[in-house]
Amino acid sequence: MSNVYVEPARELTVEAECDILVVGGGAAGHSAAVAAARAGAKNIILLERYGYMGGDVTGGYVIMVPNLSWYNKSFVRGLQEEWFTRLDKIPGAVYAPSLDEIGNTDPALLHPWKSHQDCVSREGYGGCKPACLVRSVYFEPNQLKIELDKMLLEHKDAITVMCHSWGTRPIVENGTVKGVIYESKEGRKAILAKVVIDATGDGDLYRQTGTPFESMADQVTRANTTALVWRIGGINWDLFYQWRHTHPEEMAALRQGLTRVAGFRCLPIGSNQNDICWMNSWHANRDCSVVKDQTETEMNTRNTMRDVLEYLRQAVPVAFRNAYLYDIAPQLGTRISRRLKGEYVMTTADFAYAIEHDDVIAWHSTICQVNDCGPVEIPYRAILPKGVENLLCPGRHLSADGIAIDWLDLIPQCVGTGQAAGVAAAVAVADGTTVHNVNIRKVQDILVDQDVPLPRNAKFEAKDPSYKEMVEEKQHGLYTDKAKLAKEQKEKGQALDLEFQEKFNAPPQH
Repeated sequence: MSNVYVEPARELTVEAECDILVVGGGAAGHSAAVAAARAGAKNIILLERYGYMGGDVTGGYVIMVPNLSWYNKSFVRGLQEEWFTRLDKIPGAVYAPSLDEIGNTDPALLHPWKSHQDCVSREGYGGCKPACLVRSVYFEPNQLKIELDKMLLEHKDAITVMCHSWGTRPIVENGTVKGVIYESKEGRKAILAKVVIDATGDGDLYRQTGTPFESMADQVTRANTTALVWRIGGINWDLFYQWRHTHPEEMAALRQGLTRVAGFRCLPIGSNQNDICWMNSWHANRDCSVVKDQTETEMNTRNTMRDVLEYLRQAVPVAFRNAYLYDIAPQLGTRISRRLKGEYVMTTADFAYAIEHDDVIAWHSTICQVNDCGPVEIPYRAILPKGVENLLCPGRHLSADGIAIDWLDLIPQCVGTGQAAGVAAAVAVADGTTVHNVNIRKVQDILVDQDVPLPRNAKFEAKDPSYKEMVEEKQHGLYTDKAKLAKEQKEKGQALDLEFQEKFNAPPQH
């Protein structure tokens, strides 16, 4: 039995009172704060433990955001697309097929993009050729850091940003979250709020409220891994792409060699610049909320960087002869630790059956081979915790089972659910309701005004009915063998059990 130290009770300074408190300035939290301000909220506080916004995107160097389109339609818009339309104005900050190019099947135009993962549909939508261009974006993380700050500063009259402040404990009274205790160089203090948004990514707050949640410890998926990303300069990515496709046996050996040298799976991925790539890694059976796993991931990765770099120089001199360590991500690469068990738990069924939700807050194309990467509806209930009031939980710790989370914990879904959480919080505060009783129709209308495509929303369909028409024409992507098997099982009354889900789980390599 562990020793116990009883901390003496003490009074804490209430640093501030606000309408909306967002804890975590990553993709979900930053989006929540900006969306709330644009929805009319006037008193928002954003707590962030680091000195910059973006979380995994800018600090963990997840510098590629995949599958924002399906066929010729851009489904992941709103604040996510705004990132890149803003960065497009900065020379060299973005490398991606443009919105005008998505869906293009011209082989001559496709060829240059094949060197960058997911910029070309994997097998050609519908399982046929030709493939088409996909809006998957590679970007410079430091430029995005600057742009995310600018987005907040544009709303400085509504948003107070507090960096270097770590939200550690929710203040809960009679099942309602009233605020958060946080730590900083100034000591332990409290902030009171009408609505709290847990955007920590690991459920750091909601796990202490009594709401049900699960962990990834028992799942064998991409999400059950950690990473530390680093970048390599002085390379020629175009030459590496040519080499790996003209030397398939050597490329297979390179993959095995990198794993052998590093002691864990790792692989170079292209970037927005031809002379820089990033090294991603997958440390298996690691939980990014466990200190031991966090520490070992970072130290073990750094300990092998020089060896991996030298191996690449020797194995592929045509592209890596002059390679050097460019930089190391300033924070751990996290995927999943805790998962909310919210008012609705998303599963493979959402992808295999095209389930419709009246409370849909995002309609996202994702990387899922069950529905051929088609759009899936994410409901508001997936960020709504059970048994606790005035708390919203967007981001990679949203409510999904151990397989579906692999398709829902990526940056676009963090941004999309974060944007929706911010709007919902603003509406609840303005109307004087709880987040459980928020006017979801009003939330959806505001999201459409913020350039978020939503199915069956009258305002969106009046503006552009072609989205719904195209999805119906393409059968929601349910023409795949995987979806057909799921339909057969459903007709027989068989559930999509874990074995089915694991068999057809095709996790993205990010």
